[in-house]
Amino acid sequence: MSIRLGNSCGNCENLVESNVCKVHGVKVGSSYTCDSFEMKVALKDKENCVSCARYETSDCANPQKAAPGMSCAHWAPLSASA
Repeated sequence: MSIRLGNSCGNCENLVESNVCKVHGVKVGSSYTCDSFEMKVALKDKENCVSCARYETSDCANPQKAAPGMSCAHWAPLSASA
């Protein structure tokens, strides 16, 4: 089983009011995911160096370029819960 942080119900276009999945007809939480996941079409500006767990650490992929407002393919959330 793969872990897919970005594919949570919070990012799915099938999520409707009151956190109900319109495909499965059940109430879901932000940590749920499924194979019927459809990514919402939206720009997100929260994902940048300041909100990355790797910012200013030895794990940062681009330590010379990392700065507030910058983003990269190695972004990791500051906290994740299961």
